[in-house]
Amino acid sequence: AGSGRGPSYPRIILKCGDISCNVHARIRNYTTEFESCRLEAVSLEFGDYHPLKPITVTESKTKKMSRKGSTSSTSSSSSSSVMDPLSSVLDGTDPLSLFAATADPVTDSTRKKRDKEDHLAVGSDFEPWSSKRGEILARYTTTEKLSIVSKVTTPGSAVSEKVRTRLEELDDLEEGSQKELLNLTQQDYINRIEELNQSLKDAWSSDQKVKALKIVIQCSKLLSDTTVIQFYPSKFVLITDILDTFGKLVYERILSMCVDSRVSLPDNFTPESINDTAKETCLNWFFKIASIRELIPRFYVEAAILKCNKFLSKTGISECLPRLTSMIRGIGDPLVAVCARAYLCRVGMEVAPHLKESLNKNFFDFLLTFKQIHGDTVQNQLVVQCVEIPLYLTLYSPAIDWILQCIAYRAPEGLLTEMMERCKKLGNNALLLNSVMSAFRAEFIAARSMDFIAMIKECDESGFPKHLLFRSLGLNLALADPPESDRLQILNEAWKVITKLKNPQDYINCAEVWVEYTCRHFTKREVNTVLADVIKHMTPDRAFEEAYPQLQSIIQKVITYFHDFSILFSVEKFLPFLDMFQKECVRVEVCKCIMEAFIKHQQESTKDPVILNALLHVCKTMHDSVNALTLEDEKRMLAALINGFIKMVSFGRDFEQQLSFYVEARSMFCNLEPVLVQLIHSVNQLAMETRKVMKGNHSRKTAAFVRACVAFCFITIPSLSSIFARLNLYLHSGQVALANQCLSQADAFFKAAVSLVPEVPKMINIDGKMRPSETFLLEFLCNFFSTLLIVPDHPEQGVLFLVRGLLNVIQDYTWEENCDDKIRIYTNVLHLLSAMTQETYIYHVDKVDSNDTLYGGDSKFLAEINKVCETVITQILDHLKTLGKDEALKRQSQLALYFFNTILAHGDLRNNKLNQLSVNLWNLAQKHGFADTKTMVKTLEYIKKRSKQPEMSHFAELALRLPLQSRT
Repeated sequence: AGSGRGPSYPRIILKCGDISCNVHARIRNYTTEFESCRLEAVSLEFGDYHPLKPITVTESKTKKMSRKGSTSSTSSSSSSSVMDPLSSVLDGTDPLSLFAATADPVTDSTRKKRDKEDHLAVGSDFEPWSSKRGEILARYTTTEKLSIVSKVTTPGSAVSEKVRTRLEELDDLEEGSQKELLNLTQQDYINRIEELNQSLKDAWSSDQKVKALKIVIQCSKLLSDTTVIQFYPSKFVLITDILDTFGKLVYERILSMCVDSRVSLPDNFTPESINDTAKETCLNWFFKIASIRELIPRFYVEAAILKCNKFLSKTGISECLPRLTSMIRGIGDPLVAVCARAYLCRVGMEVAPHLKESLNKNFFDFLLTFKQIHGDTVQNQLVVQCVEIPLYLTLYSPAIDWILQCIAYRAPEGLLTEMMERCKKLGNNALLLNSVMSAFRAEFIAARSMDFIAMIKECDESGFPKHLLFRSLGLNLALADPPESDRLQILNEAWKVITKLKNPQDYINCAEVWVEYTCRHFTKREVNTVLADVIKHMTPDRAFEEAYPQLQSIIQKVITYFHDFSILFSVEKFLPFLDMFQKECVRVEVCKCIMEAFIKHQQESTKDPVILNALLHVCKTMHDSVNALTLEDEKRMLAALINGFIKMVSFGRDFEQQLSFYVEARSMFCNLEPVLVQLIHSVNQLAMETRKVMKGNHSRKTAAFVRACVAFCFITIPSLSSIFARLNLYLHSGQVALANQCLSQADAFFKAAVSLVPEVPKMINIDGKMRPSETFLLEFLCNFFSTLLIVPDHPEQGVLFLVRGLLNVIQDYTWEENCDDKIRIYTNVLHLLSAMTQETYIYHVDKVDSNDTLYGGDSKFLAEINKVCETVITQILDHLKTLGKDEALKRQSQLALYFFNTILAHGDLRNNKLNQLSVNLWNLAQKHGFADTKTMVKTLEYIKKRSKQPEMSHFAELALRLPLQSRT
C-alpha cells in the first residue's frame, strides 16, 4: 500500500498478511467506557440564567432618511426591558385579539337575532327523517304486483312545449297520452321511481322546467293509489324523495336569481332584498301549481316548494301552513290523509320549526277523523285486499310517529299529560298510545310508567296488540329509570303479558327489550328467571333459528350490565342460553362478543374454575370454526381474543397448575399459530417467575419444573409454520433455559436454531405481501451473536462449537446476488469474537460460567478465536475484491468503510499490520468518489478526539495517515 498521504490514491492491496500470529482485538475496560459515555455535568449559576427567568429583549429602531443625493443615514436606539413573551396574550395584543378587534362589532340586536334563530333551528337531538327512511322501506314490503302510470312522450313534444301556454301544458299533463305499467314487482316499481327521479334531474338540468313539473305531478298522483295498501308507507317514502328533490331545485333556482356577482344573499334574507325577477319567477311557480286540478298532487307539489314563500313575504309560510292543513281535510282515505299530514309536518319542521300551532292542528285533525278507520269504506277495502286490521293499523305508525315526534320536540312535560288525556277520550286507542310513547322524551314516559301500564291494560286487544305497547314502554325504560318504588311492579306487569304470547317472534321481539330493563335494575336471580323463560318459549320447534338477531341482542345486553364474569357464569341459565345458537357463524359472533367484554372489563387475573371452564368452552368454539376458507384477518381476530383470555389466567404460585392450564390450552387451540406463540412466551415467562419465587430447599423441584417448561417449548415450536417465529422462539427459549442453568437444554435450542437457518426462504409473506427475508435474517443473527457471547462451550463439543456451526451455515447459505448481507454478518461476527477475547465479558448470566471464566484467557482458546477471525477477515477481503467492477464500486466503498469502523471500534491498532489494513480500507472507501464527505470528516474528527484519551495516543498517528478526498 502507498504512504496514505496526499490526494492521490496508489494501488491498494487488501490482505490479512500474518495478522493471525497474535490476537489483535482491543483490550476493553467496559466500566471505564461506560462512565465516559455519561453526560458531563455542568455547573449553572442561577443568578445569571434560569429557564423561567423573564427574557430581556433589545429593540432596534432604524429610521431611513430622505435620499437627497445618493446618501442615506440611519439612526438606531436600543432599549432593554423585562418582558414576558406570554404577557401580550393577557393584554389583548395577541394575533387573535387583534383580528377580533378589527372585525365588525356585534351589536345587541344582532346577538339577540342570532340567539332567536338558534332557538328556532332544529338541533342535532331531533331525529331526522333520513334515519327513518331505510327502516320504513325494509319493514313495509309486498309480494303483490304493482302498477304505475307513465306519461308517453311523443317525438314532437319537446317542440310543442315551447309554444303551448303553461295552462295548456298542465292540461296536456292531466289529459294527454298515458300508459299504465302493470304487473311490476316491488323492485321493478322502486327502479321505475328512481328512473323518474333521475328524469326529473335531467329535465331540470336541460332547462325543461315544465317537463320536470309534469314528472313531479305524475309521481304525486301515485300517492292516491292504495290498491296494494301494505306497500303504501314505502311508496310514500319513495315519492316524497322526488318531491324533496323538486323543492330543492326550485328553491336553488330562485335563490340563484337573487345572487349578485358582487354581493351574496345572506342566510337570513328578507323579501325586501329579493329582486323583482326572482319574485316573479317564484309567483309563476305557485301559479302553475295552483292550476293543478287534482287535490293530492296540488297539495304535495305546493308543500314541496313551501320554503320558496320566503322570497315573497315574511308571513308567507305561516299563512300557507294552515291553508295546506285545511286542504288535507278533503282527502277521503285516512291512510293517505295521515301521510299527507306527516309530509306537511316534515316540511314545516325544516322551514319553520317554531310554528307549533300547525303541527298540533294536524294531529288534532287526525284525531277527529280517526273513527274513519273503522268505517265501511276502509273495512271493505281491507276485505278486498285480504288485510287484517292489526296489520292495517301498523301502516299508520310511521306517519303518526313522525307527527308526534315533531310535536314533542322540546315540548314541555305538560303536553304529554294533554296527549294522554286525549288518548283516554278515544278509549285508550293502542295505535295512538304507542306513537305517544315513541315520540316523547324517555324521562317523561318513565316517570309515568304505572299510568301508561294502566292505560295499556284498558286498550282493546283486537286492533293493536298489547305486547307492542309494552315493547314501546320497555324501549323508554331502557333509556330512563322509572321511580324506584315502581320498578318491580312494572317488570311483573309487563312480563305477565309477555310470557303469555304464543307466537315466538312476537315474544322474542318484546322480551329482547325488557331484558335490558331487568339487567339494569335487578340481580342475577331475576335475570336468570327471564333467560329461563326465553329458553322455554324459543326451544320448541327450534323457534330460536328464526330469532338469532334478537337472541344476540339479549346476550349483548346481559354482558353489558354484568361485568363480573364470576357472577355472569353463575347465572344458571346463561350457558344453556348459549346452546340455542346452533348456527356456527352466529355462535362464533356471540362468543367473540363475550370474549371482547371479558378482555375489556376483567381488571384482575383470575383462576376461578367457573370462569375458566366457561371461557375455555367459548374459546374452543371460536377455534373450531377455523377452516381452510377462514380469512387471515378473522384468524388474527380470534387469536387475539383467545390470547387476551390466556393472559388473564393466573394461578399465583401454583406454577404446576399454571403449566397444566397452558398444556390444556395448547391441545385446544393448536390450529391458531398466534395462540401457540403466546403460550410459548407465557411458559417462558412462567419459568423465569418460578426461578425468582422458588429458592433454597425447593431448588430441585424448581429445576424439574423448569425442565418441564423447557420441554413444553421445545415440543411446541416445531409445530409453527412461520420460520422466523420458530427461529426467534428457539433463541428466546434458549435464553430462558440458560438463565435457569439448564445448559444442555439451552444448547439444544441453539442447535435447533442453527440447523433451521438453511431453511429460511428468499421471500417471506409479510401482511399478505412477499418481502425479501435477508433483512429479517440479519436481525436475527445479530441477536443470536449477542447471546452466543455468554453461552459456555460444551466440554465434548470443542471450542466455539456453536459459533463455528453457525458460520458454516452462513457460508453455505445461498445469498442473493448483488447483496452484501453475508459480509455484514461476518463483520458482526468480528464484534462477537473481539468481545470473546476480553478478560471479563461485558455481561453474564447469573450462576452460569461463560467462556471468560472457563478458559481464563487461555492462549489456546485465544488462538482458536484468532483462527476464526482470520477466516472471517479473509472472506470479507475476498468479497471486497469482487466488487471492483464499475457497477459495484459504491457497494465496495460502503462495505470498506463499514469494515474500517469495525476495526476502529474493536481492533488493536497498535499492531502495524492491522493499522495498515485500516488505512487501506479508508483509502478504498474514497478511491472511486463514492464516499460521503460528511461521514468521512466526522469519522476523522472522532479519531482525533479519541487520540487525546489515555492509551489511545496511537490514534493521532493513524489520523495523519488518513487523507480526505478532495472534490474539485
